[in-house]
Amino acid sequence: MIILRGAPSHSEFRLEKLVTELKASGLPVQSVYAAFVHAAEVEGELTSEERSVLEKLLTYGPKLETHDATGLLRIVAPRPGTLSPWSSKATDIAHICGLAKLERVERAVAFWVDLGGTTLDDGQLATLDFSLHDRMTQAVFGSTEELA
Repeated sequence: MIILRGAPSHSEFRLEKLVTELKASGLPVQSVYAAFVHAAEVEGELTSEERSVLEKLLTYGPKLETHDATGLLRIVAPRPGTLSPWSSKATDIAHICGLAKLERVERAVAFWVDLGGTTLDDGQLATLDFSLHDRMTQAVFGSTEELA
């Protein structure tokens, strides 16, 4: 699996609103940053040209800001066992562009939550996850490795 980080997924306004909601839930949140993360399942090794095509296809949206990936990582992705409409269309486009080794590409959102050096207990982590995703269509993961 190839993991590629994408552009910011949320505007500053949406992130500020999320921080306000999380603080209202009693969580010790200082700030939140969110960016798209793409997980590509491939059959075999991609050539450098194929990798370049994949990276170009997954470069869209606002220009990637410089952001140090710090804080508690929570990744919101489609539920395991499902195929999102975004994935279906993106995989079709990749195949049209000659990426035959690509089996599937999926998009998730990575949230880096600055807790000001504190840690969350299990209940607080559940509250955070509940605030970040739609439990009917999405799941929350703690690392990119879990996306496999």
